[in-house]
Amino acid sequence: MADNPFHVVDVFAQEKYAGNQLAVVHDADSLTDEEMQDITRETKFSEATFIESSTPRDGGYDVRIFDPAEEIPFAGHPTLGTAFVIREFVRDDRPDELILNLDVGRIPVHIERDDEGTERFWMRQIPPTFEKTIDHSLATRVLSLDEGAIDETHPVQLVSTGLPTLVVPLRSLDAVRRARTNHEPYYEELIEPYGNLNILLFAPETEAENDLHARVFADCAGVPEDPATGSSNGCLAAYLVANDYFDADQIDVRVEQGYEMGRPSLLHLRASESTDGIEMQVGGRVIPVAEGRLL
Repeated sequence: MADNPFHVVDVFAQEKYAGNQLAVVHDADSLTDEEMQDITRETKFSEATFIESSTPRDGGYDVRIFDPAEEIPFAGHPTLGTAFVIREFVRDDRPDELILNLDVGRIPVHIERDDEGTERFWMRQIPPTFEKTIDHSLATRVLSLDEGAIDETHPVQLVSTGLPTLVVPLRSLDAVRRARTNHEPYYEELIEPYGNLNILLFAPETEAENDLHARVFADCAGVPEDPATGSSNGCLAAYLVANDYFDADQIDVRVEQGYEMGRPSLLHLRASESTDGIEMQVGGRVIPVAEGRLL
């Protein structure tokens, strides 16, 4: 195996050892698909990414993303975390805009600074597709909840911006905390007919001064729970606008995730609807944690 450098970063974190962990491996064109999959499983993280070359192609960097089960076309925190590593450790000029060439397409990432100088990385996801709505009773069976836990004023809906997510609106923070994947209906009634997908459940009650509290389950990908999920939150942003959750065609909200795992995370969501459709952006901080080389 080649002597590849790598970095570990925490994405959507406010400090080290929070948010979602990511391993980013450089010069990955020297690695086989099997080696990338093995490295990902070795990290025990939700995903790992592989930068195939330090030289851009058509203005963007070729990047591959793996979760513990397989290669995937898109994921949120890997996109932002990889952009951070390219900017800080590959490029010499630290640009405020980058493009990642992913399997789902070209994903632009830009950096914004607040009044205190804190940098947040933002990605614009591909336009959403709104797929099937799911019966509320199936959602409650899958999540081990009673039917009264679901907010019946909004649908349980499959949304995708490259990685499908089932968005489940719940009434309370207590319901979000109590949710557990019930494996029999999860695999037999959800995954078998609809394919591999994430489940994002959310409620308007929060732990901190944020707008929504969310959890994400992805058992089918070998990730029983994810501490911060940019792709699914992009789906959530589109869902919130499409279903008038905040009675607005434009949103700018803060979503907390990962509290139940001891890895509190903060995701910033923006979305707006026009005659051209819904455009979403997801942003957050990226904090470096470690670096090394593969042996």
